[in-house]
Amino acid sequence: MNFKYETEVALNKLIKIAFGSVIGTIIEYFDFLAAGTIAILVWPKLFFGPYGGIFGAISTFALGIIIRPIGAIIFGHLADKIGRRDSLAYAILIMGISTLVIGLLPVPTASTQAIIVVILILMRLLQGISIGAEFGTASTWIREYADKSKNRAFWASWVGFGVAIGTALAAGLVLGLQLYQGTSFFASGSYYAGWRIVFYTGFVAAVIGLIIRLKLDDSWIFEKLKIKNKILNYPSFAVLKEMPKQVLLMSTINAFFGALFYLVYVFGQSYMIGIGYQPIIVTEIIAIGALAMLFMIWIGSIIADKYGRKVPIIISITIVLIFSIPYFVVLNTLNTIFATLSVILMFSAGFGIGFGSVTSIYPEYFPTRYRASGANVSFQLSQIYGGGMAPIIASYIFGYVKAVAAYPYIATLTIFYATLAFLTMYIINETKQKNLENYE
Repeated sequence: MNFKYETEVALNKLIKIAFGSVIGTIIEYFDFLAAGTIAILVWPKLFFGPYGGIFGAISTFALGIIIRPIGAIIFGHLADKIGRRDSLAYAILIMGISTLVIGLLPVPTASTQAIIVVILILMRLLQGISIGAEFGTASTWIREYADKSKNRAFWASWVGFGVAIGTALAAGLVLGLQLYQGTSFFASGSYYAGWRIVFYTGFVAAVIGLIIRLKLDDSWIFEKLKIKNKILNYPSFAVLKEMPKQVLLMSTINAFFGALFYLVYVFGQSYMIGIGYQPIIVTEIIAIGALAMLFMIWIGSIIADKYGRKVPIIISITIVLIFSIPYFVVLNTLNTIFATLSVILMFSAGFGIGFGSVTSIYPEYFPTRYRASGANVSFQLSQIYGGGMAPIIASYIFGYVKAVAAYPYIATLTIFYATLAFLTMYIINETKQKNLENYE
């Protein structure tokens, strides 16, 4: 291993690692979120007609979120034990296989529907376990590699770019299929229905991402820890034992971002369709919002490098606290332009600006010996009560009070998570100046 980073950052190497981290994140989120779009457009009728319709589809999607802490523990352990790169290689392999199986599921019949639903749920759980490894490990990998850089938040934010690009690609491919083949073909009960192309594409992309990652170096900070013989036997359990309060506290940050993301991206799509937007228009709006998020994440990373990690997160929280209720009021106008601007404000800016900092603050908060475990577990723990529960609660509210009457309750739910994150920002210390090399 070449330790030239002890004196300077080799830019060409850093770009390669950043690309390796972002390509995997793009693929992971493309595969995972493609299922989210399909869950809204196709699965209610195809798989869940007698088993709960839209609630069953969204709940199945949410299961893949709630299971993420298990993936965080498993792959956080591997990342702190055998290396960041190899852990991410295993994760993307699992994502690719489970995505392919979903794409190959046959059209249910009366006698096979139950077993097909079970297989679908199992594959969603595997996808959730896989993506539970992605954020914390990829952020740790690139943030450690960039430790000598003056733009550490920017480089770490590449993982955030992967989330935005993966989201845009998932929405874009679905939109392209809808425009090219038509909605009826896309959502048809035929085995050759267009929605399967999304999953086949995800599998091929996962194979490509695996090859790319295996050709890259691991974190030089982790390699130094290995040479010093300071690798822990059970890093995931160690961080839970030694820093349980910190793990729980940090989890509230992503409880906010996770809830916001899935309330807008997953539930938000069903809400817009439910109040009268055409599915193609909804997909277009979400794709535009995801692309705008790229710019917002970049802005957030610049703010984080200049003013500290907490500032962009507080900006995002403030946006959501102010505009949660107006966001739904604008959607209820059924005006496409206003709805697009509203999504850009809440989804692109509300999520993106803060996420440009989140990719730094998590790995900076935990020492090297269990950094990936701490970043993964604290980030994904929030899915149990944040990103995973939010769409389930929201879909239940939507089904109980119907359409436009649901938005005050859903906005209040978003405000609750934003308030938790704001309190955390008040409590925790700034991590901008932390030297990860000496934080073992």
